[in-house]
Amino acid sequence: MLLTMMNQPRRRFAKWLPAIFGAVIVVALLWGLRWATYARPPLPEALAALQSDEQVQVTDAPWLTFAPRQSAPTTGFVFYPGGRVDPRGYATLMREIASNGYWVVVPQMPLNMAVFNPNIAGEIMATYPEIDRWVIGGHSVGGAMAAQHTARHPDGVAGLAIWASYPPNSADLSDLDIPVVSIYGSRELRVNDTSVGERQHLLPDDTRYVRVEGGDHHQFGSYEIEPEDHLATISRASQHAQIIAATLPILEAASR
Repeated sequence: MLLTMMNQPRRRFAKWLPAIFGAVIVVALLWGLRWATYARPPLPEALAALQSDEQVQVTDAPWLTFAPRQSAPTTGFVFYPGGRVDPRGYATLMREIASNGYWVVVPQMPLNMAVFNPNIAGEIMATYPEIDRWVIGGHSVGGAMAAQHTARHPDGVAGLAIWASYPPNSADLSDLDIPVVSIYGSRELRVNDTSVGERQHLLPDDTRYVRVEGGDHHQFGSYEIEPEDHLATISRASQHAQIIAATLPILEAASR
């Protein structure tokens, strides 16, 4: 009888074991899904930039698009977001580019990572046949994938803007005759004079390099970050102004 009494708790535990195991699996799957789909949310200033007005029309389907109202643009800008960043986090910058007369498209990437759809620019370009020339750009991993797409489809790209990034080693663009700019902040951790310089051989000789003094990696957009990730010593507005000033000439050159 004593042995029977000792075995009863074990039987009860064995009875509940499948349910416990199943619950652990469900929690793990939900946590993994949240981790895989997480994107840094836009700041209020970026959300405000999503409002259409008499200068720029903003739409969100099939992609986040900024279209100038005062002109019929013939040059477009496809911009790849950085890894785990909500596309809306670039709205302030994209709106400014559109207000200068360019059609701007920011696609949502699978799992918020451009590496899972680096050639979506081709689909975007085919959707807007009225746009004659396209410049492609991107931030962080989005910049690397923009460079990769350009290397694989050089005939469809009229210019390249790399923000806080550099081309992957597999993307040799050195022979292309298109305007290119590489913009990075002096307060970057991984994208710096050394890492950018080590890949200069992958870009055309006349590539323009712009080092934003006091700028950091995350102020290439307007999205939430942890306080310890904020390394910039200049304001976001100042960094954005310098990014725009360095990017617009590429669009202008591509439009000629």
